[in-house]
Amino acid sequence: MNTPVYIAGLGVISAIGNNVPEHLAAFKNEAAGMGDITHFESVHRGVLPVAEVKMTNHELAEKAGMPLDASRTTLLSLLAAREAIADAAIPDMNSLRVGFVSANTVGGMDRSEDFFIEFLKDNSKGKLKNVYDHECGSMTELVATQLGITGFMTTLSTACSSSANAVFYGARLIRNGLLDVAVAGGADALTKFTLNGFNTLMILDKEFCRPFDQNREGLNLGEGAGYVVLVSDRVKATLTKEVYCQLSGYQNSNDAYHQTASSPDGVGSYMAMQGALKRAGLQPQDIDYINLHGTGTPNNDSAEGSAIKRLFNPHYPPMSSTKSFTGHTLGASGGIEAVFSALAVKHHIIYPNLRFQTQMEELPFSPETRFREDQPIEHVMSNSFGFGGNCTSLIFSKV
Repeated sequence: MNTPVYIAGLGVISAIGNNVPEHLAAFKNEAAGMGDITHFESVHRGVLPVAEVKMTNHELAEKAGMPLDASRTTLLSLLAAREAIADAAIPDMNSLRVGFVSANTVGGMDRSEDFFIEFLKDNSKGKLKNVYDHECGSMTELVATQLGITGFMTTLSTACSSSANAVFYGARLIRNGLLDVAVAGGADALTKFTLNGFNTLMILDKEFCRPFDQNREGLNLGEGAGYVVLVSDRVKATLTKEVYCQLSGYQNSNDAYHQTASSPDGVGSYMAMQGALKRAGLQPQDIDYINLHGTGTPNNDSAEGSAIKRLFNPHYPPMSSTKSFTGHTLGASGGIEAVFSALAVKHHIIYPNLRFQTQMEELPFSPETRFREDQPIEHVMSNSFGFGGNCTSLIFSKV
């Protein structure tokens, strides 16, 4: 079925804001969220910058109305999903078939780390309840229960494309008549395990990241959550407010090149973007803005840039990496940037690529460096490319 699917609500929390209005203000003021590590002990404190949500676990738990021992991933997920549902304002939502499609890669790792600190000192110590919600699916179940969604729930974990895949899986469920509404996106929290793991790959920048810059040296890890509320045509007709846009195209591909690196020629990225365009019935020249995956690593930006050059040459739309604001939020990035893309369509805006100075030698284009309003935007492409070659592109279109 090719029935339209619309985005009716948005919710987001990241290092640059705790809700949608705060994010828009941060973009307009070109205020990035990177800084020193504050929420956990690390030998990398003062060395590796990160993009933390500016609330402690205690503050998040109080705001969410959850127990103080809830994992940070759960808290971030619940707050963003609640905002999205409230924003959608769907009449009599309880009478509809509602699903929760959520993604993450870290699960309750932060609580597991708390357990092992005590356990490794004395194997008779440590609170076992801290490891009870360790696995990724537990986050989805906890949040779905808090949201009152009991009809359908599932968890996706495909590295950095996780929540982009959650968004288009939610759309497929609606298009195939299985759901009326899908709350879709993802969340991830910073943990010592994640930071140490990425550090061993030697792809973290000791300065604030510089996506798509010739002199880029790596990424900054971030955390957060982003969700969209997807609705069918029938539900759209009942809404008292306008939808943000339509999810017109999506595609997942895999280049099967390497466990953690993108193929040098960007074949996976190319297939994802090309497939999303085909599904949307669009040509490359129809895209008015690209939200780049743009992590700031030499490999990623080169591969993505090569794919864009192959697909869009010689007409390149404006593009930028919002990870220059939020850091790389891993499994949450696709959902967070889906929110940004829907806002770009609705409000006719283009986000700046902060700290860009020097164009990459192998590319004939460079990203936008200033916040731009009143832009003629009808179609936005958002890229999310993950470890294992799992590449996803989404297209958001004006209604």
